[in-house]
Amino acid sequence: MTPFFRAAALIAALLLAGCSHSTNSDSARPQAWLQPGTRVTLPPPGITPAVSSQQLLTGRFNGKTQSLLVMLNADDRRLTLAGLSSVGIRLFLATYDATGIHTEQSIVVPQLPPASQVLADVMLSHWPISAWQPQLPKGWTLKDIGDRRELRNASGRLVTEIVYLQRKGKREPISIEQHVFNYHITIQYLGD
Repeated sequence: MTPFFRAAALIAALLLAGCSHSTNSDSARPQAWLQPGTRVTLPPPGITPAVSSQQLLTGRFNGKTQSLLVMLNADDRRLTLAGLSSVGIRLFLATYDATGIHTEQSIVVPQLPPASQVLADVMLSHWPISAWQPQLPKGWTLKDIGDRRELRNASGRLVTEIVYLQRKGKREPISIEQHVFNYHITIQYLGD
C-alpha cells in the first residue's frame, strides 16, 4: 500500500474500507501499518465510555485537500465507522467487533487500503493508552502530553501526533498528523 492511498483513505473517512477481514480469535485480530515495515495488532474493539459523533474530516496530502462526512460509533463491543456523501448517501460502512472487521462499500474505488488501516488511526485517537501499550512493538511509545498524544518509534522518531480539545467535558481529537506517511487530517464535529 502506498502512502498516497493510505492518506487518501484516511482523508476520505479516515477512509473507505478497502477490504473485508474476519478473524475468530484474539490472537488473530486485525493488523495495521505504523510505518513501512512495522505492523501492529489492533486492540480489542470495545471502548468505555461509548463514543458517538458526526464529523467532517478534511485531509491534506501532497498539497491536495479532500473532505468527507463520517459517523463514528463505538461501545464496549464494537466500533462502527460510516462514510457519507455530502447529501447523506452512505458510501461505506466498516464494523470491527469480536469476529473481526467487516466492510460494505456502496461505490467501487480501486486500490483502497484495508479497513484495519483506517480503524487504526481512529483507535489511536480514541482508545486509552492502556489498550495500546501491550500492542505496540518493542521500544515504541504512546504518550499523552497535555493536549497532544504522541506515537514514537523505537528510535524516538515522532510517527503520529494527535491534537485534542476539551469538548462537552470530553477530550476529543481535532487533528491527526502522520509524519511517516505525510498526511494531515482535521476533524470538525457536527450536530452541536
